[in-house]
Amino acid sequence: MAANTGAVTMILMQTAIRAGIWQGLLTGAATAPELEAVHHDTALPAPDVTAVPGRPGEWQVRLPIPPEVLSEGGQVILIRDRASDQTLAHVTILTGEPVDQDLRAEVDLLRAELDMLKQAFRRHCVETAG
Repeated sequence: MAANTGAVTMILMQTAIRAGIWQGLLTGAATAPELEAVHHDTALPAPDVTAVPGRPGEWQVRLPIPPEVLSEGGQVILIRDRASDQTLAHVTILTGEPVDQDLRAEVDLLRAELDMLKQAFRRHCVETAG
């Protein structure tokens, strides 16, 4: 997903999930952005953002997945840029019963998508209101 901060578009792509830590590569930011992680409208500890050595404008993002987030069904964590309030990525975790039998997982995924659409619509309204 991408966030447009002025003339610069930030893109955050997942690279791995290892040992309970979500990892991604953020491009398009001249300085380290302030990111936040949210699960069901509850703030989680902020992701760690560090510069990739020798690659200006690239940042490694690491988000430890808190154990309290893990529960039956589908869980979605949103990673957002605080400055623009744009969702850059979402982490989807499915546990328990098979997904095809778990309507809650689908509802959680739809809820995350709806949240992204609401953010984009609000930003569009602010940008076109002038």
